[in-house]
Amino acid sequence: MRAIEIRVDDLMQSGYMYLLTEPEGKNFHVGFLPELSPKELLVLGVFGGKYMTDCGSEFPDDWFEKAKLCHEEHRPELNYFLTNASQPLSVWRRKGWIYEEDPRGWFQWYCRYWRGRRCPDDERQIKRWKAMARHVAQVRGGCAPGDLSCRRRQRQALLHWAYDSRRL
Repeated sequence: MRAIEIRVDDLMQSGYMYLLTEPEGKNFHVGFLPELSPKELLVLGVFGGKYMTDCGSEFPDDWFEKAKLCHEEHRPELNYFLTNASQPLSVWRRKGWIYEEDPRGWFQWYCRYWRGRRCPDDERQIKRWKAMARHVAQVRGGCAPGDLSCRRRQRQALLHWAYDSRRL
């Protein structure tokens, strides 16, 4: 694949450029097996709809066609499990979870990774994704199979990390 240059100009980044060096949705690191694509997550409803409302020019148009978004405010009722499972970006910054090139955090990294960008932060983010597996075990251990009303906040958080918690 020939590298494709992406230029970013949105409310949080201006003049940032990165390369897509892998085919979209392919050639992931060993052990990184997200169950949902960024498009699927946006359609299901994640992050109260507030995430990436100004990023349409960076990502494919079809990602946003049926996305549940709200530019004005975080609205938990837009989330698949109708609950807030997010922490403010200020918390993520304070804890050092934000990589300089992805100022919006994990999901921005994941969207860019899915598209084909590879960067120095990949291993750290994949390690963080793998750590969410403990929540999968907690939902499986604490809920009857298919009971989507059980541990809704935890299930919503798992969706944020591309685990399909609807199937637990």
